Amino acid sequence: MEKMQTIEAFSALAQPTRMDAFRLLVMHEPDGLPAGEIARLLDIPQNTMSTHLAILARAGLIVSERQSRSIIYRANFASIRGALNYLLKDCCAGHPDICAPLIADIIPCCPPRA
Repeated sequence: MEKMQTIEAFSALAQPTRMDAFRLLVMHEPDGLPAGEIARLLDIPQNTMSTHLAILARAGLIVSERQSRSIIYRANFASIRGALNYLLKDCCAGHPDICAPLIADIIPCCPPRA
């Protein structure tokens, strides 16, 4: 991930509803959630939630898939991993062991997708 993509990803998360929606989708992996259910669980009007989901999708943080009449949203772990990697790739002046605890905390929450 490049600098501008990382900035866009973190900018998209720098709003409470979008942060809540992203965390909700992370909690519901690997199945994801339909937009209406995300709005219901967060108590947000559906049209407002659609706007927030579109911003998260443009930032690459979530992906959507049509299933019958529903659109299912899922967290895009590759994108968030790329943003975190961009921030940490030059970690600790060549002493990655210093960053190991941080990385260990991040890796288990983000399983690779087939």
